[in-house]
Amino acid sequence: MDDIPLSTLFAVLVVLLIISAFFSMSETSMMALNRYRLKHLVKSGHRGARLTTQLLAAVDQLLGVVLLGNNLINAAVALLVGEIARRYLGGSELALFAATAIAAFVILVFSEITPKVIGAAYPETIANSASYVLTPLLAVLRPLVWFVNLFVRSLLWLLRLKPARAMDSKLTPEELRTLVLEAGNYIPQKHQSILLNLFDLESITVDDVMTPRSQIEALDIDEPPEMLRQQISTAYHRRLAVYEGQPENIIGIILVRRLLNVGGTAITAKHLREHMRKPYFVPSGTPLFTQLQEFQEHQDRICFVVDEYGELQGMLTLEDIVEELIGEFATGSPLQAAHFRRQDDGGYLVEGGSLLRELNRKLGYRFALDGPKTLNGLILEHLQDIPEPGTSLKVAGHALEIVQTQDRVVKAVRLAAPDSAVNPGHAPETPAA
Repeated sequence: MDDIPLSTLFAVLVVLLIISAFFSMSETSMMALNRYRLKHLVKSGHRGARLTTQLLAAVDQLLGVVLLGNNLINAAVALLVGEIARRYLGGSELALFAATAIAAFVILVFSEITPKVIGAAYPETIANSASYVLTPLLAVLRPLVWFVNLFVRSLLWLLRLKPARAMDSKLTPEELRTLVLEAGNYIPQKHQSILLNLFDLESITVDDVMTPRSQIEALDIDEPPEMLRQQISTAYHRRLAVYEGQPENIIGIILVRRLLNVGGTAITAKHLREHMRKPYFVPSGTPLFTQLQEFQEHQDRICFVVDEYGELQGMLTLEDIVEELIGEFATGSPLQAAHFRRQDDGGYLVEGGSLLRELNRKLGYRFALDGPKTLNGLILEHLQDIPEPGTSLKVAGHALEIVQTQDRVVKAVRLAAPDSAVNPGHAPETPAA
């Protein structure tokens, strides 16, 4: 080697450092690559992505060829640096120490840290480009890589490790939710909100979204014909529940438009029975996603929620589920309007029958949803008694004042202004006054 000029040694050293940097950069970019983005590129016909996918399908062979090449090159770099140091400093112990320090520094800076930082910053571009070189290189060195991996597999077997199984893990729903949240710059906010709401359908039940029974617009089949005609002609909804005797005794559902075409000025109970269809009941606690599938199978749009004793709890429509996904797209009915009235101090005057989920979503409160579903139920559970008007309490960090009670039910409550930092990133909707 003494006959080789120093200039040639330096040139070879630079080439070896570039090759070593390539291996380091390739290793990091391959491991940092977004696998789902890679699958998308493969489906789009990207040849580099297809080669990268083939390499990642056998990670042990990929790492074998990369690390084999990298370590051989780094060993050659150390020898060259040692030879160059010997020529400049001689063969003393100082020269040996200097050669070791210089070789470690050069490899660390130019072959390890810098290329790996670049590989982590631009994984997709580098990995797909490097696959054109690594694929034929692996084909050439496959026997040597197989021999090295033979010892690797034996060691893994002794340690009872199965890395192939670990790499095949799938995204959990919570991980997918995080992925959607982190993709805020790429997904429009409205689309992101719909996707997040879709994930919640399995955890939300019909009790969280239904219209409470006290707010159901229904017809009493025993009313006089003239009164029935008037109620139907002024009905807000296209479908109305029909009850007999007590409002909880739902016996059918009628389509308003069909009844308005009935001749004459009066609509009788006979007309209602001829045109109404049987009601569809579902048990309390049914997941919202399950109910959406039930609507699809039954080709229905409305159901009634009952508890374990068969008592009517509320009514749910397909529109309620759609609004849970995309937000409200229609004005509320007169029976449901003005649930919330904003006060001068920033608080709200709220009906006791208001759903806690609605208060959280629209006004920014943070009431727990794993217990009572309405504000009235939450207050009664908290106090274990029927409160008197003027009673003040604090629930979930929110101050409440009972304004009106009637028939053992809290009718109106004054809520203190919600903390604006309760739901970061989700501004409450402005309620109708």
